[in-house]
Order: sequence, then structure tokens, then C-alpha cells
Amino acid sequence: MTLDPVLSRIDSDLEAATDRLFDLLRIPSISTDPAYAADCDRAADWLVKDLQSIGVEVGKRPTPGHPMVLGHIDGGDADAPHLLFYGHYDVQPVDPLDLWDRDPFDPALEDTAGGTVIRARGSSDDKGQLMTFIEACRAWIAEHGRLPCKITFFFEGEEESGSPSLIPFLEEHKELMQADLALICDTGLFESRVPAIITQLRGLLGEELVLKGPDKDLHSGMYGGASINPIRVLTRILGNLHDDQGRIQVPGFYDGVPELSPELAKQWKALEFDHATFLGDVGLNTPAGEQDRSALEMIWSRPTAEINGIWGGYTGDGFKTVLPAEAHAKVSFRLVGHQDPHAIRENFRAWVQAQLPADVTVEFTGHGASKAGLMNTTHPAFEQSRAVLGAEWGHDAVFAGCGGSIPVAGHFKSILEMDTMLVGWAKDDDQIHSPNEKYDLESFRKGIRSWARVLDAVGS
Repeated sequence: MTLDPVLSRIDSDLEAATDRLFDLLRIPSISTDPAYAADCDRAADWLVKDLQSIGVEVGKRPTPGHPMVLGHIDGGDADAPHLLFYGHYDVQPVDPLDLWDRDPFDPALEDTAGGTVIRARGSSDDKGQLMTFIEACRAWIAEHGRLPCKITFFFEGEEESGSPSLIPFLEEHKELMQADLALICDTGLFESRVPAIITQLRGLLGEELVLKGPDKDLHSGMYGGASINPIRVLTRILGNLHDDQGRIQVPGFYDGVPELSPELAKQWKALEFDHATFLGDVGLNTPAGEQDRSALEMIWSRPTAEINGIWGGYTGDGFKTVLPAEAHAKVSFRLVGHQDPHAIRENFRAWVQAQLPADVTVEFTGHGASKAGLMNTTHPAFEQSRAVLGAEWGHDAVFAGCGGSIPVAGHFKSILEMDTMLVGWAKDDDQIHSPNEKYDLESFRKGIRSWARVLDAVGS
């Protein structure tokens, strides 16, 4: 089986592929709103029918929430790898609707200064990206009658609403979902131009704390000076969270944090990341994290502690001179490497407790505790894919980090014992989750061609 006729077919079939994507984009599969439950079901049916059209043995699987789509198709020689491809067909709500330039579920091609784009909710996140893989498979089958390797398709309908059914589904169907490697297309190009294979994802830990002092709000004239003020205590503690060099002061916090390998350091340096522009786009100019690290390390491979909210006392209009009875804060930690979120939670709570003065108590509420994801780049598919993507995009692909968290990759590792390769074709200005979401038509075309190249490289 040769690649060139597959790439030619992808180009000649682009209009039909775009029409198929438009059909899927017209379905308002908003998972978080119960009013759209029937539409989520309809989107799953659409995917089942489309996969059946290329010979996939596939079905819609019910869950307590929105259905999953699970299908299998054989391909390749006996020793060819078995890949699992994951995507999600649900989308974010479209509010505020008045900021959209057109109906978000009436997709259209629009000419912009940057080229032709597909404008619709879900065009980039994740229906457009999901369909790049299906279209690559369609072209392979049309040209050669079969795929270069065996593939399991797994599409979720609750990613945008927290994936409540995902873990039970993976546990129940573990035997049906075994593969050599998982693929996820829900990421993007580095600086909208360089193909990036995500090899590390940060984990996430959330903590909410309430400091309590007097049993009621107090008059600051009658009690000021004599009474402890919980906000003053809280701000002092949170002010101690980082030292002057940006290092986090919770004991044991850096246990399990790896150093960047020389190979990755070389790749990242070659990207020539412009932190001044990156920060300048949001009105900033100076990296504020660990001062002995580059800005790219800060957002890809270093852990963080951030205060996401703080409140207490009187915050309404005018002025009210009270000493508050309580002070509240929410703190999140992005984790890397082998950091243990449960150990960090215990250490953070003990660290806060140790700084409390007399008459102040604290209550904690945990919000999630997911480990970081480290991909096994020794799997041959990683280097095979990196070697072929540059031919499509005109830039050498890079093993990149991701500052955010994609929990499904961790679940594939912990439940299915499977590594994941994350590759996506989104651009920085796709406005996912926002009004006027778009996906470049060239990203759609090159994304399909890129997956065809990956299938060729991995399957052979």
C-alpha cells in the first residue's frame, strides 16, 4: 500500500469531506444542557452511520448520560499495531449568542485575512479534529480496500461536561478497548504553525479553604486591634506560597518533578518561543514563575500554585467597616512528572495549619486530584510520526508539553494501561469555547493528510 494515491484522494475529496463535517456541525450536541440530550443522541447516531459507511463494525453504547460510540475495523499485516482513536462529539454552549456573527450551528466557509475558515461551534473543538482522522481512514480504504493497521474508534459525548460516564465505561469495556497505543486529536499546532506531539500533560489539584475567627462579623472600631482578622491571616499565608524567585514553599512540593531531558531542551530551544509576544498579547511583559526557568518550561514542564479566588467581609457598594468572621480562597496546583496530588494536598493543608495563630481555624474542601501525564516516547509511533509530519507542515514536528490537563489520557494509562499520543491541528486563534469558533480549512485538509501519513508510517 502506497501513500501518494491516498493523499491525492484526500485533496480531490475535500469538498465532500467538508460537506460531511458540516452535517455533523449542524447538530447542536451541547452536553451540559439537558435540553440538548436528543441532539447528543443524534450526533452519536450520525457518527455510527458514517463509520459504518467505511466498513467499521460500530455501535452506540448507552451510559447514564450521553452515549458513547465504539467501533472496530481490521487492517494491516498480522504484526501491524492496533490503534485506538479517541474524540468527543459534544460541544460547549454558545452563550452569549449575540456575539456570534452567524448561527453557531449553521456552518459556513468564510474568507478571512488568514485564509478560508470553517465557522461553527465545534468546528475546532472537537468535531473538525475528530473528522480529520475518519476522513484519513476513508481515503485509505477507498484507495487500498483496507487500512494499514487495526483501529478502534471511541467517541465520547460528555467531554465538555466533565466526562461523568467515562471512567465507568472504560472499566466495563476494558477488554473491548485494548490496543497498542491511543491517539487523541484535541490539541493544536505550536504557535499555529509547527506540528506538536504532546508528550506531557500537567495534572491538577484544587483546594478550597475557609479560615474562621470570631463567631460573627465585628465592628472594626469596637474590636479592631484586639480581634484577629481572618482575611489578614489568609493573605499572609497565601503571600508565603511563593518565595522571591517564584519557587513554591509547600514542603515536599517538588518531589517527583523531573528535569528536562537534553533532547527535549534542544527541541524546545529550536522553537525560539517569544515570551514577550506571548505575554504582550494579554497586556503583560515579564515571566512571573520560577526565575531560573524559561517561559516555555514554566507552562509546559514546571508545576504551579495559583490563587484562583479570594473573598471575605463586605464587598458590596459603598463601605462597611467590619472585621469578617470568615475568609475564603481557592487555590489550584498544576502538577508535572510523578508528583503525588494526594501527598501535596496533605502537605498543603499541614503547611496552612502550621501558620494559623490563636483563635483561627481552617476548613478544607478538595476539588479533584489528577496526576500529570508522561507519555512513553520510546514507543516507535512517536518518532515515526514526528518524522513524517514535517513533510506536511513545512516545519519539523516537536515533542511538546501542554500546560493544561486532558484527563482522558490519564484514564487510558491507569485503566487501559495504554500510552497516548496527542496530535492536533487547531490554531491559537480558533476561539474554542468562545463565540465565532472556527477551524481553518487548511488545518482540516492538512490534518486529514497528516493522519494519512501517520497511518502509513505506523502501519508499515
